[in-house]
Amino acid sequence: MAPVLVFATNRGITRIRGTNYKGPHGMPIDLLDRLLIISTEPYSEKELSQILHIRCEEEDVEMTDDAQELLTKIGTETSLRYAIHMITVASLVCARRKGTEVDVQDIKRVYGLFSDVKRSTQYMIEYQNEFMFSEISQPDADGAPAPDAEAMATD
Repeated sequence: MAPVLVFATNRGITRIRGTNYKGPHGMPIDLLDRLLIISTEPYSEKELSQILHIRCEEEDVEMTDDAQELLTKIGTETSLRYAIHMITVASLVCARRKGTEVDVQDIKRVYGLFSDVKRSTQYMIEYQNEFMFSEISQPDADGAPAPDAEAMATD
């Protein structure tokens, strides 16, 4: 019996790990020739809303229609994973204010407290010079290149 392998990737033409060659999805061509490739499409807004509704039911979270609409919009703009994580935290925020249903204010509060990947990356780029061991060098105020991190290392 032959094993069944499932690969999930969103990599384009990129370097195949362990080599200096490039290939589609970062995979060797001879391996790629043996695969059955199934294309996928992003969820529609309606599908996202249904998934989030099911997840709310599974987690016993009551949510207003407006809050679910906002959560769906956030999931569309960020990711489904981020929106799903927001359900539990918004439920805790709702319980803290002694509410019975997660409302728009709870979703907004959680959105303000926890960053998605895009906002987190933007924050890191914006404040990279404030962190130790930043690998992205930026010119200083005079336009001169920033000193290399290795050159700044002390023994």
